[in-house]
Amino acid sequence: MMKKPLSFLCLAALIAAPLAAQEPETPANAIVVTAQRSGAPMWTIDTPSGTIILVGEIRAIPKTTPWQPERLEDATGQANRVILGARPKVSPGDVFRLMFSGDKFTKLPDDKLASDYLAPAQWARLEALGKAQEEDYSRQSFLLTSFQLLRKELRFNRDTARDASDVVKDAAEKANVPIDRAATLRGEDIIDNLAEAEPQAHIPCLGAAMDALEAGPDIVEQRGADWRRYDIPAVMANPLETALGRCWPWADETLGSELRTIWVERLAEASTAKGTTLAVVPLRVLAESGGVLDQLALRGFDIAGPAWK
Repeated sequence: MMKKPLSFLCLAALIAAPLAAQEPETPANAIVVTAQRSGAPMWTIDTPSGTIILVGEIRAIPKTTPWQPERLEDATGQANRVILGARPKVSPGDVFRLMFSGDKFTKLPDDKLASDYLAPAQWARLEALGKAQEEDYSRQSFLLTSFQLLRKELRFNRDTARDASDVVKDAAEKANVPIDRAATLRGEDIIDNLAEAEPQAHIPCLGAAMDALEAGPDIVEQRGADWRRYDIPAVMANPLETALGRCWPWADETLGSELRTIWVERLAEASTAKGTTLAVVPLRVLAESGGVLDQLALRGFDIAGPAWK
């Protein structure tokens, strides 16, 4: 009972140094070329004082996806600064709250059943999946069920390569390149946000997770292949990417909106910095309708890179 809540702490950790000016040692265009040779989709923004490189990240890239992270490492070592995703600041008190909240995060409230919240067709679908997998989803929280379907059944996070953010973080630390975080989120706020969400808020996530599972395991490698081919609309339309985007925290009206706004503001700030800024941003946040790329374009930034819509 104490292990499951901790999994949410790990989940929260998936979603999270001041900017320091340095004299560029390598021309910005050379850094861009090196980064692009990694095969990861990216966009560049030229500013009056430098360049911003936006790497569009998907998590859990299959090992079969042919990209070259060492090229991204080389580019990172030549950058003036790096921006990575928001990081949760978790206190010992937050850990104890998770440990002793127990069923609040893993079960439906009171004595409610999934069938009390789902339409008959939705419940029949979930019940059929549970029987096929010898699992009982009738009392389990919809968010936990969703991630169980994606991780345990679809196995999208098995046999994966290093994520772009991990590649850049390790390379930046090795080369002493300053690392900035888009934001630092309080663990207390993350826990409260999740605890206050009504079960109905996670039903779209559950539906999308069932869609992804029923679409079959081929969508996992297809997502990686489309990412490597820079077919951004295809990645965004992939049932797996759709499911991840409809689940907490990204689908949460408060936390998801905050994370998107933070990225726009941080990148706007980086546009005034001297030299090259390399930022690793979740692709779904960059390329979704009204997302970071759309908002930066509305602010007048000239964005070069793959078509994202």
